[in-house]
Amino acid sequence: MTYTCRLGAGALLIGLAAIAAGCGPGLEAAPGAPLGGATVAVGAQGAGDASAFQYDPTWPKPLPDNWTLGNVVGVAVDARDHVWIVHRPGSLTPQEAGADADPPLAECCRPAPPVIEFNQEGDVVQAWGGPGDGYEWPDSEHGIFIDHLDNVWLGGSGGEDAHVLKFTRSGEFLLQIGAHGEGRGSNDTANFGQPAEIDVDPETNEVYIADGYGNRRVAVFDGDTGEYRRHWGAYGNTPTDDAYSYDPDAPLSQQFGRPVHCATLAADGLIYVCDRVNDRIQVFDRDGTYVDEVVIAPRTLGFGSAFDIDFSPDAGQEFLYNIDGMNQKVWIVRRSDLSIAGSFGFGGHMAGGFTAAHSLAVDSQGNIYVGETLEGKRVQRFVRGM
Repeated sequence: MTYTCRLGAGALLIGLAAIAAGCGPGLEAAPGAPLGGATVAVGAQGAGDASAFQYDPTWPKPLPDNWTLGNVVGVAVDARDHVWIVHRPGSLTPQEAGADADPPLAECCRPAPPVIEFNQEGDVVQAWGGPGDGYEWPDSEHGIFIDHLDNVWLGGSGGEDAHVLKFTRSGEFLLQIGAHGEGRGSNDTANFGQPAEIDVDPETNEVYIADGYGNRRVAVFDGDTGEYRRHWGAYGNTPTDDAYSYDPDAPLSQQFGRPVHCATLAADGLIYVCDRVNDRIQVFDRDGTYVDEVVIAPRTLGFGSAFDIDFSPDAGQEFLYNIDGMNQKVWIVRRSDLSIAGSFGFGGHMAGGFTAAHSLAVDSQGNIYVGETLEGKRVQRFVRGM
């Protein structure tokens, strides 16, 4: 018997078939598609309809020059609808990078440069990155953003990474904010603590840093000069660095956990912050005033459920999409009331499944790109039906 995900009558999964088919809440399994398969049926085709998203096996194309990917730890889409990723070449095992061993272990393969730009056809447009003059390349790459001026921003989650970098789209260095090894905690106004993700406000050219794996805050700096502007913690509180672990049965924490994994700006100026291990997304005004929050799969432990978000491309950005690397799915959330509209995805190494899903971006057609870290080491596209 084969199955397809479709909208069900209730909010609960309906039977083992629905689980195996990867159907999210509000979806049921029905005959028609492979059990556990990557594609889902074409339904109403709205941006909030989980059944609209289908795995695209044609994207990206095989990498050139015998390249292979390490941990993919950032995905972004630019104004051309080109897709950018940052990955960790240093995460490849000797066997995975055998062609670069001395002596070579095999014909396959060699690490791709850490920053790669793809076009909509899945071709590599360019690739660059790594240590160079005038800046400190992070010990462990993490996060990528392409701003309104076509500049490329990068973070780093290594233990001593306390800075973010800004380059032109061709890889020319422009700016470093913070300094490697100089982080001084969540109220430092000059450095970061293993910054995870970056976003830039096109109206003010302020850069918002999800800071991060070491710190527990959102930090805002000037995108041209690198000057400090402001920072805040959960609910707009002054952040602390007190020891903390998540307890799903305790009251919601008044502080972010680690990592603060995204700080994503919507078109209306609201900032959505991924408080990953606390299984929640908090919403703020630009000045750090708390607005609202949504808790996602609150009994999720381990890495947590709130990894990275982006928005549907309609004018009002009606939906946000949250990648959940512990439950291995994409959650679809209505921005108007932060209610969960559905989800799609399933865990595993099969095409269309997720292994350590980590980063997410949406193009102008509403297609979703998911990068996978740890042993996932890939980026996949899910096409929204028309």
